[in-house]
Amino acid sequence: MALYEHVFLARQDLSQSQVDALAAAATEIVESNEGKVLKTETWGLKNLAYKIKRNRKAHFVMLNIECAGDVVAELERQTQINEDVIRYVTIRVDEHEAGPSVMMRKNDRDNRRRREREGN
Repeated sequence: MALYEHVFLARQDLSQSQVDALAAAATEIVESNEGKVLKTETWGLKNLAYKIKRNRKAHFVMLNIECAGDVVAELERQTQINEDVIRYVTIRVDEHEAGPSVMMRKNDRDNRRRREREGN
């Protein structure tokens, strides 16, 4: 089975529970087709570089997936149909990153710097 990273952007007006439900739906699609979701990360609500479908912000979610190519095609088909998802990308990778992704490490670093700055 091949390894993939699937990242999707959900509309800014969704609540966090609705974004989690979208991630759960994507997980269900993969697992019902004999694939595995190894890790799910919610990167939070972030600013976009430009408006996409009238949204200036979006909720970012990443899934690390191990599955066959036809499962990815089905996942992308279902994602494309969903009106709450404004963009998505699926990339085949040689191996998944151990531990938190770069985006999560960036958030931790920024939070640490903010605490240090407020303490001084």
